Amino acid sequence: MKAEMVLLEMKNITKEFPGVKALDAVNLKVKEGEIHAICGENGAGKSTLMKVLSGVYSHGTYTGEILFHQQVCEFKNIRQSEELGIVIIHQELALVPELTIAENIYLGNEQGTNGMINWNETIRKAGELLGKVGLKESPETLIKDIGVGKQQLVEIAKALAKNVKLLILDEPTAALNEKDSENLLKLLVELKKQGMTAIIISHKLNEIKQIADAVTIIRDGQTIETLATDDITEDRIIKGMVGRSLSNRYPRRKPNIGNTFFEIKNWSTFHPVQSERQIVKNVTLHIRKGEIVGIAGLMGSGRTELAMSIFGRSYGKKTTGKIRKDGKLLDLPDVSKAILEGIAYVSEDRKEYGLILMNDIKQNITLASLNKVARQSIVNDHQEFIVAEDYRKKMNIKTPSVAQITGNLSGGNQQKVVLSKWMFSDPDLLILDEPTRGIDVGAKYEIYTIMNQLADHGKGILLISSELPEIIGLCDRIYVMSEGEITGEVDRSEATQETLMKFMTKSRG
Repeated sequence: MKAEMVLLEMKNITKEFPGVKALDAVNLKVKEGEIHAICGENGAGKSTLMKVLSGVYSHGTYTGEILFHQQVCEFKNIRQSEELGIVIIHQELALVPELTIAENIYLGNEQGTNGMINWNETIRKAGELLGKVGLKESPETLIKDIGVGKQQLVEIAKALAKNVKLLILDEPTAALNEKDSENLLKLLVELKKQGMTAIIISHKLNEIKQIADAVTIIRDGQTIETLATDDITEDRIIKGMVGRSLSNRYPRRKPNIGNTFFEIKNWSTFHPVQSERQIVKNVTLHIRKGEIVGIAGLMGSGRTELAMSIFGRSYGKKTTGKIRKDGKLLDLPDVSKAILEGIAYVSEDRKEYGLILMNDIKQNITLASLNKVARQSIVNDHQEFIVAEDYRKKMNIKTPSVAQITGNLSGGNQQKVVLSKWMFSDPDLLILDEPTRGIDVGAKYEIYTIMNQLADHGKGILLISSELPEIIGLCDRIYVMSEGEITGEVDRSEATQETLMKFMTKSRG
């Protein structure tokens, strides 16, 4: 049968970087017409393997062999792999916001002759491709005017324009809401029916189980096993990824909750540009010492805007309301004052707001509290190194040195650096906005354990998460937001996904 033919084989792929063997004799076989998932912890080597396959890491910079349609391939660049129909869509989408959908689809693959672009042909063909991926937008819509879910579909349309035979998707649903994720997965299944083969890298094991025909697990740069459809279970994948069973996804904790120490009352804020649009509406909430409090809500419910406006008014205009900490009324006009008052905020976008990627780990860890490692405004390098090394060990940041450039770390390890930065500031309240987005199940467990330890030491934690099982599994109490308002407050003992969803879709207006 055609479906049983091997389309791609990677044999004994080994790739080294200075001081690190990222891939160690990895083997992968992908059959024609299947959706093949690759799973592994952050830093396991998944993305590196795909970069070898697509020519990002050119032939000669690794050892081993790539066979596509049983022909040996020695790609020097991405263009060569794309000519054979191997197209990779990276986690950070490669679209130009100021160009139209049609211009992006055919960027580098322009339709025309004699150096002249045929715009009518470009728009017509782009429209046909948008129809194939189920996107109803006009081809002349600017990329910046559509959401991330639709941008993912544009990336797939772009791949189809290159006559894709093997589509590689790296964490395609990491930044998508539930509905957009579902639409994308349905599209992949539909394209599979039309004969396309796909490789998908994802940490969302429920999605893998839903659509994958086979799963290859990589751990520490080595192939652990490949599971066929009947053997794919979340527990089996987790065991292969982390080398042990995680009998409980959420570490057990016996809460020791004290008195209320932080509260906001009648908190409101407006959009920073559309000044008549109210984003957060009269929110009142409180947090007790040693308590993990969740905020659940659909995308656009105002969760992040609420958190950022609390954190030194880093979002919004015309912000009103009162903040009290330990009974004292606070004025937090900026981020510096918020940090001084013992409040920390871990952004959902660690690369944009959490880290300076071109700086090393130790510089990022001390960034929010330079006064602790400086004297007379001069940073003590030795002291900074000692602090960073301590957090590297405590947080299990996988790196040979704290002098490593932060941008070279995996997503999970970058997140641990962000957490280290804020833990070093020794906050009383830690606001965590999607702290486990795009990281693997093993790193998630480590972050959950850190959260529990902080709560055990009397810190208050405010957790924003789109994953309802995570909110229910970690939080002592949960606020639910919809359209900028608190629509419900649920105790852990009464929290179910159905109950939360009812409040998430409710409007007080």
